[in-house]
Amino acid sequence: MVHTEGLGELPRWELDSIYPGLESEPFQNAMTELSGQLDHLDQILDQYEAAQAVSAAAASPEDEVEAFTRFIDCYLDRMNVIATENRKLHLYVQCIVDTDSSNSLAARRLSELDPFDIRIQRQTTRFQSWLRKKSELLNQVISKSELARAHAFYLQSTAEQSRYMMSDAEEALAAELASSGLNAWFNLYTKIWSQLSVPFERNGQHEELPLAEIQNIAMLDPDGAVRERAARAEAAAWASMREPLAAALNGSKGAKIALNKRRGRMNSLHAALDEARIDPVTLEALLSAIQEALPSFRRYLKAKARLLGKERLAWWDIFAPVGQADRQFPFSEAKAFILAQFESFSPHLARFGRQAFDRHWIDAEPRAGKQGGAYCAGIPGMDLSRVLLNYDGSLRMIFCLAHELGHAYHNHCRAGKTRFQCASPMTLAEAASLFCETLVTEKARADAASLQEELALLDTFLSGTAFVSVIETTQYFHFEKEVFERRSQATLSADGICEISLRWQAEIYGDSIEPQHLNPYAWVDIPHQFFPYISFYNFPYAFGLLFSLGLYAQYQRRGAAFTPEFEALLASTGEFMPVE
Repeated sequence: MVHTEGLGELPRWELDSIYPGLESEPFQNAMTELSGQLDHLDQILDQYEAAQAVSAAAASPEDEVEAFTRFIDCYLDRMNVIATENRKLHLYVQCIVDTDSSNSLAARRLSELDPFDIRIQRQTTRFQSWLRKKSELLNQVISKSELARAHAFYLQSTAEQSRYMMSDAEEALAAELASSGLNAWFNLYTKIWSQLSVPFERNGQHEELPLAEIQNIAMLDPDGAVRERAARAEAAAWASMREPLAAALNGSKGAKIALNKRRGRMNSLHAALDEARIDPVTLEALLSAIQEALPSFRRYLKAKARLLGKERLAWWDIFAPVGQADRQFPFSEAKAFILAQFESFSPHLARFGRQAFDRHWIDAEPRAGKQGGAYCAGIPGMDLSRVLLNYDGSLRMIFCLAHELGHAYHNHCRAGKTRFQCASPMTLAEAASLFCETLVTEKARADAASLQEELALLDTFLSGTAFVSVIETTQYFHFEKEVFERRSQATLSADGICEISLRWQAEIYGDSIEPQHLNPYAWVDIPHQFFPYISFYNFPYAFGLLFSLGLYAQYQRRGAAFTPEFEALLASTGEFMPVE
């Protein structure tokens, strides 16, 4: 642990329980074993293809179903193991890279894992191709095989999505090119973020601060002048990297546009809706409800401006603390507070939370070379998670920690499920995290010692959770939609990207934000715009918040009887449509 002034000891996560090192025998053996498992599955796919070429025409319907059943069982059995081991290897190395971007060995190991992804994508494509060719047999297979029945949702949804495939050769080529295309653009973005240091004067001293720390100051420092200086320093840092960042965004979006077109998608949003497992009508209902609520959010922002002595906010004021929120909370206090609220919901959740703290699952210390933001990574096959954040002692960061522990709790509830059974859509992936965040927020508000303390808690929820999940994500949705549309016609300049971002901020925030004080580099503040295989990772947050608030309302009405059903829901999010 590292001692940080005013915050106590901030933990770094422990990774040796996953693998004892990048050059260790268990890590090397795992890579060798995964390669052998991939070889074995290639043989299974080749044998089935050869057998079909020889006997398919002469086989009876019963024999055809029997052969297809054996093939599906074999694939499910092997690929579940392969996907688990591949994810475990990747997450281990990624955790090292995300906390030390200068680790050249970890960067090399990450690139050495790329061929596994390519091979898995090829194998997945071949399997999906067979599902597409024999989709009419699928119901019979599910009725005959216990393993297929346990994976019925995965098989049926995969068969449905297989119509949006290129040829096997084209899909194999796309997978092979990803390491020097989609993945490379994302890696460029994360390297810029983690290694960008920002000159800043604080308490009379000139410092070079990590970007994540500058962002925390720009959002949360109680002094408005300090926030503004940090925000302008952050913007200047992004501006110094605007061309490579614009190139990364253009490259990522351009590749996705080309692939979606070749796969027969109507547009880039089409694929995102299918991945989120909702239809356009549901999305439109969500966006319309948000649009109707915008005046209320704008009134809130104007009220906050008055509390800060302003007519309207600047972008660096949106998250500024108000009420009695000027003190910092040591990490030990945050831990005790979160565990107490978890205990009030469920002893099971509290025990799980203690395990996360006691077994060093959390990396909370901001430092040079560490990625900004926060996430939770579940380690498949081990019932372990790792939580990354940059703890600054604020109320907002306490709620962020509860949020990420909620993700870990979701992973825990799915322990024992296979990789295919755990593939939750983005619309449901935030259910546990936002529920836990709401739980902690509401308990804190109920126990507030004064109106000023309650005001601070309410504002933290509104500006941190509700504003980010609903208003910011709506702005990012419209931004991304326009970027896709315009990128399909021509490459976008850095100025053009900033212009789109500013226009949608003005459209969503209305007259609650000073127009000259919007954030031209909001589009690089979060990594989602650069994710290699996911687009529109914005509206699912709004869906997730509203869904989790509905779940919380159920909990308030039903009390302890709600808990086992909630855990059953979390366990099954990969096996049903959200509407179910």
